[in-house]
Parts: sequence; structure tokens; C-alpha cells
Amino acid sequence: MQDYGFGKSKVIEVGGRSVLKGIGIIAAALFVVIMLWSSIAFVPSGHVGVLTLFGRVTGEAIPEGMHFVNPFKKNNTMSVRTQEIKETASVPSNEGLIITMDTSLLFHLNAANAADVYQKVGPRYMDVVVEPNLRAAVREVTASHSANALYSGEREKVAAQINQQLTRELGKRGIVVENVLLRDIQLPMALKQSIETKQQAEQESLAMSFRLQKEKQEAERKRIEAAGIRDFQQIVAQGISPALLEWKGIEATETLSKSPNTKVVVIGNPKNGLPLILGQ
Repeated sequence: MQDYGFGKSKVIEVGGRSVLKGIGIIAAALFVVIMLWSSIAFVPSGHVGVLTLFGRVTGEAIPEGMHFVNPFKKNNTMSVRTQEIKETASVPSNEGLIITMDTSLLFHLNAANAADVYQKVGPRYMDVVVEPNLRAAVREVTASHSANALYSGEREKVAAQINQQLTRELGKRGIVVENVLLRDIQLPMALKQSIETKQQAEQESLAMSFRLQKEKQEAERKRIEAAGIRDFQQIVAQGISPALLEWKGIEATETLSKSPNTKVVVIGNPKNGLPLILGQ
């Protein structure tokens, strides 16, 4: 009886189908795992996620945490934390003098406008929008103030005007301005010395006015004191009469006469009739 090998071929065919089926199952499982992993979007703390589908912004913005999304959507994270831009610029005053200003801008992205900012400006909105507007606002505001005002009492006013202008311009873009700080203002050396000399003269003038006022007060005090002494003397003088003086003389003579010390008493003083007592 001959064996033509049909049974062996059948076994090989059945085994090949099993291997292919196993590979298919593994591939399907891997595909499911990949799709599930792609469906999970992680947004770090202090950020917001902007979803795009094949490069198109869907308008969805997801908060921080883990989220299940369409696996074909891409998550683009953008920070909503407070950020700082430091700007050093040489700007003109209203006299045409060049002033060097160090400015800091504190701001953050409004999470509700993150998708719109990502679509219209992009993730580099700080370089594209914030910095140019800061430079323009600083230049425009300082041009309406004198160098003396910027160096002295109007720094807070200048900072408030810059803040107001940036709030108006950047607010349209979905960016919230928190504060504007003028860290330093450097004037030309000659002008700085002139301002400092003027301020020193004003301080000396105020000090002199204070001393004059103090001297006037002291003179007024002495005048009042002298008037009081004069009034006292007048009142006392009105109460002293010749009879009182004679009576006081008699009392003094009587007291002296009782003294154990040796003395000479002269009787008959022609002025007031009191005895004249002479010591030994």
C-alpha cells in the first residue's frame, strides 16, 4: 500500500492557517491597544489642551487632567499660567530726550480663548502679539510725558496707562494682562544731575521754611510768657499798699528784736516810724 503524502500536506495546511489566525488576533489586539492609548489625552497642570483633527482646529479646549478623545485628534497643550516678559527699550519723552526703561509685563492666556489663539496666532503668541504690543504701548505712553515726570512722581501713572492700553489691545486676542511694572528708568546723565540738584534745592528750601516756622513759634511762645509775667507783676503791684508794707516792717522788726544776737536799735526813723536795727 503506497502513501502519496496527502495526509502530511493537510496537516501543514491546517497548521499554517492556525499561525495566520494567531498573528491576526495579535495584530487586532495591538491595534485596539494603540487606539485606546491614542484616545487618552493628558493635559499637564496649569495648561489647556487644544484639539486638532488632521490639522484643523476643532474649537475644543480641554482642561488639565486625563481625557478620552477621538484617537485621530491631536492634543496641543498651551500654558495658562502667569508669564513674564522683561523689556528694555530706549524711548523718547515729549521733549525728545531718549530714556532707557526696564519694563515687566505679567499676563496669562485666557483658557476660554485658547483654541482661537492657537488657530489665529499660534503657540508662539508671546513673540507674535505680546512683545510687539508691549513695545508699542511703552513708546506711545512715554512720548506724552516729560522726562522729569517719568523720573519722579508719575511713574505709577505711566505704568497704569501702559496697563490700560495693553489690556485693551491684548484682551481682543484672549490674553489677560495682570500687571505692568516699571523696574527702572535711566535718564541722560546731565538731565539726571539737573533734576537731582533741583530736588536738593527744594528739600533745602523746605528745611529753611521749617526752621523759620519753628523760630516764629518760639518767638510767639516767649512773647506770651513775657506778657504773662507782666500781667502777674501788675496784679501783685496793685495789691501792695504803704500800710501793708509798714505792717510787714513791724512784723520783721519784732522778729529781729527777739533774736538772741547783739544789736543796736535806733528809734524814730523819719520815713515810716519804724525802728532801725543795726547788727553788731
